[in-house]
Amino acid sequence: MNPTALNLDDIVRQLDALPSLPVVVMELLTAIDQDDVDISVLAKKVSHDQALTAKTLRLANSSTYGLQVKVTTIQQAITFLGFQTTRNLITAAAVTGCFAQGACKGFDDKGFWRHSIATAVCARVLARRMRFNQDYAFTAGLLHDIGRLVLVTVDPAAYARVIAKAADDDIDLLEAERIILGVDHVTAGMLLADHWKFSDTIRQALAHHHHPELVGAGFLSTIIHVANAIVHALDMVGNPNEAVPTLSPVAWHAMGLSEEAYVHVFRETEVQFDEIAAALMG
Repeated sequence: MNPTALNLDDIVRQLDALPSLPVVVMELLTAIDQDDVDISVLAKKVSHDQALTAKTLRLANSSTYGLQVKVTTIQQAITFLGFQTTRNLITAAAVTGCFAQGACKGFDDKGFWRHSIATAVCARVLARRMRFNQDYAFTAGLLHDIGRLVLVTVDPAAYARVIAKAADDDIDLLEAERIILGVDHVTAGMLLADHWKFSDTIRQALAHHHHPELVGAGFLSTIIHVANAIVHALDMVGNPNEAVPTLSPVAWHAMGLSEEAYVHVFRETEVQFDEIAAALMG
């Protein structure tokens, strides 16, 4: 038996020890599919967390969202950007700041978030072209690999062996996770999704983003899959050794975009990425 293998019970037991999101963000994630939310109450709750508010407003005022005025309160952000978009920004601001860094040898925390943010940005650009909900796409893109942080946090020494295995054997991290830990980041991400009460929409995308061609995977997983591949191909994180993941031809064709359209997607993603990354990681 693999001495470093984790079982699901190990992870579940440690979920309570993982970083917790602010209560208001948990409410936002749970309510992502609901329309009958008291916006003024949520805005007031968020405003009590000054760091979260500052980060959210920095993001809201980035040129990506095209506001003609500078917003200085969460309520203003909701007024000008809408509830869904503001909720999406609050979630992004909270999630990117809640995990400890530097615990795992060889794990690039900053690179992880840069990749996640780039995938979120690209997914949002693709979603707009597909007339799909951009806020769902951004949130799912941001969270698609969150299970990696779960595994890193639960057993940093074991995950360091995963990283070494992937490099030594020239295999992707997903395969190395299964070999070393007996569980991969998709499964760990789903456990966190249950714990953090993600909506079914986001959970489905997290579960299927590696295999969006499976029956019932949903179109959001297709968008995340393609966005993830694009971000790797553009090497937006600056890791030349990282392999581009295998792209599902079914997912690529399902997007139905021309070569010219993809060139525009690449350019938009690169233009928006730096500013959003600075807002979320600054």
